Amino acid sequence: MDRARAVYERLLDYYGPQHWWPAETAFEAIVGALLMQQTSWRNVEVAIRNLKRARLLEVRALAEAPVPAIRRHVQIAGLYQTKPARLRAFCRHLLDRSGGDLTRYFARPTDVVRADLLAQSGVGPETADSILLYAGGHPVFVVDAYTERIGGRIGLFRTGEYRAIQRYFEEQVHRDLMTYQEYHALLVRHAKTLCRRVKPACAECPVESLCDFGRRRKR
Repeated sequence: MDRARAVYERLLDYYGPQHWWPAETAFEAIVGALLMQQTSWRNVEVAIRNLKRARLLEVRALAEAPVPAIRRHVQIAGLYQTKPARLRAFCRHLLDRSGGDLTRYFARPTDVVRADLLAQSGVGPETADSILLYAGGHPVFVVDAYTERIGGRIGLFRTGEYRAIQRYFEEQVHRDLMTYQEYHALLVRHAKTLCRRVKPACAECPVESLCDFGRRRKR
């Protein structure tokens, strides 16, 4: 079995299905991805609950809301000077592009939607691919700092370049929506639980036998 697939199988067996991204709708997943930058998911959850209570968790409602009103509800997610305006601008873009119809918006080819997302203020590759994968149902592999850390330690790749890492996983792991969602979520879980940046728990690691980093630590 290929090492990338073996890592996935072992993490899945160890942690079980993660059922990530925890959103009730595609639009909620988009808002979560836009708010996730430089903050924790816990803060994003609070911000989303605030928007729901204020009846603002809808494309047109956010597109028409004053920035100070949005800021009041999402400020816990940080970057309160930029995120509210970017969130509103993104919603206005959705209205302009597809009338706010997400099915229509995501019905275009993956590379077209990705380019469209990347053209929006504050949307980088990780955010764009998170939206594609979790909101749009496009099977693209999301790369984040956890993916880079774990893959680099195991020795799956020797690069920190986003697209190169993404290509590696998409070439090695069958292109399947649920698999890509689970794999990304499992890497996040593993990085937070055992493969920590500082003091990794290699002795408890389910992929330790595949890991170059673990072998180097034993020498």
